[in-house]
Amino acid sequence: MEDGAFFHGVRKVFSGITFLLDGERTALVGENGVGKSTLLKCLSGELELNRGKVIRSRNLRVGSLPQEVPAELAGLTVRQVLERSLERIGAIGEDWRIDVMLDEIQVSAAVADGAFGALSGGWQRLILIAGAARLEEPDILILDEPTNHLDIGNINVLERWLASDITMPMLIVSHDREFLNRVSTRTLFLREDGAHVFKIPFARAREELLRRDAAAAVRRKVEEREIKRLEAVAARYHAWGVKNPDFHKRQRATETRIAHIEAAKTPVYQARERRLELGDGEIEARVTLRVADLTLTTPDGARTLLKIDRFALAAGDRVALLGANGAGKSTLLNGLAAAYDPKAVHYDGSAAVRFNPGARLVYFDQTMRDLPLHESLLDYVLEADGVTEREAIRALAQAGFAFIRIREPILTLSHGERSRLTFLKLKLLRPNLYLLDEPTSHLDIEGQEDLEAQLEEAEVACVFVSHDRWFTRSAATRFVEIRKGRLVEVESPDAFFDSQG
Repeated sequence: MEDGAFFHGVRKVFSGITFLLDGERTALVGENGVGKSTLLKCLSGELELNRGKVIRSRNLRVGSLPQEVPAELAGLTVRQVLERSLERIGAIGEDWRIDVMLDEIQVSAAVADGAFGALSGGWQRLILIAGAARLEEPDILILDEPTNHLDIGNINVLERWLASDITMPMLIVSHDREFLNRVSTRTLFLREDGAHVFKIPFARAREELLRRDAAAAVRRKVEEREIKRLEAVAARYHAWGVKNPDFHKRQRATETRIAHIEAAKTPVYQARERRLELGDGEIEARVTLRVADLTLTTPDGARTLLKIDRFALAAGDRVALLGANGAGKSTLLNGLAAAYDPKAVHYDGSAAVRFNPGARLVYFDQTMRDLPLHESLLDYVLEADGVTEREAIRALAQAGFAFIRIREPILTLSHGERSRLTFLKLKLLRPNLYLLDEPTSHLDIEGQEDLEAQLEEAEVACVFVSHDRWFTRSAATRFVEIRKGRLVEVESPDAFFDSQG
């Protein structure tokens, strides 16, 4: 791409973007709302740039995977979904290629002839990726958030495919830092100040970008000091020129030097100011939650998922809940949330789930299904008790929402922005106990780091479920695995991560 720019009406999405994609597996990284998905659509030909151009090799074939699985595929069989990949390249009738691919990824004939919609969200995405990469034979593969809805096991499978089995150039958009570090060989950062390319994997590239930003900031300070010094010199020459006009020449020469320095000042990147803050409500006693003799079943009650003899959560504990798909992680979070009654002053001492009387619980659901999408951002925040309009506007600004957008419906926000808005509302409720189900699913990397820092700084209790290995290691102080229907406390999550898939 050369000098690419794209606008939604008068609003700039990105501009001045220039980069080259080569034979590497390139990670495309950027904040929510910086234009990554729009850029992918421009590269694939779905959208046209407003300025600049996309230069493609002759007869280039692009394979791609969108962020969300198309709803119309649910009623098709797995085989029919894969036949669509053959149709795209004019290979109708070559169904033997589907059989070979299914054998490679160890999908049985029964599954292939079954409904695509009956598969888990993770396996739906894996099937689509395999179809795009194996059947469509692209020259480059573009993947937009490929780990969305994948559990640890499927992420491990996908990493093996991309790093070893699928040998082709790729452009991968993801906020999963561990995944990018294992898969990428090249990193492209998309920011307000343009595109920054490093021929190294994500973690090293991020360190190099931060070093570059720090060095630019130092140079800028030196330049600013020199400008101030010269301005003082020019002011003295101006005063002395009253008695000796020759000093006016020196004044003009000094002002010319100032102008040259101003014109060539080192650009310094300023990230958008947006804090993802957690509320830190006080709690008098150390123990926030106790569980004793709790049995959890499947939704239909037909099978016992989990039995908990004893479990305690203290203020400041951040517990990562580990377990294979179907082990009961979300069921446990839902059970704890359902046992909490905010209107009760005292809790039954004989109950299976007992809360500290001072506990104030909030629950983050990754689907955010309760968000009132047609309500404005401001009205949603004002629903928090005791929040004035002025306080709500200030809180929205601190979270990175522009004033011109706060009266727009939540529907206009990206998924990442909706996550930020939800966390903002939770903060205003001043909780001291958080239940978080996949809290980083839609957050960009800066947002994930912000959440990690806030969890560490706030003296709140937290139980969370996450498929993000980097976040799990960074955010948790305790690791509890659901193993054969029991809670087992472990020192590290790594053995569990490695055992999946």
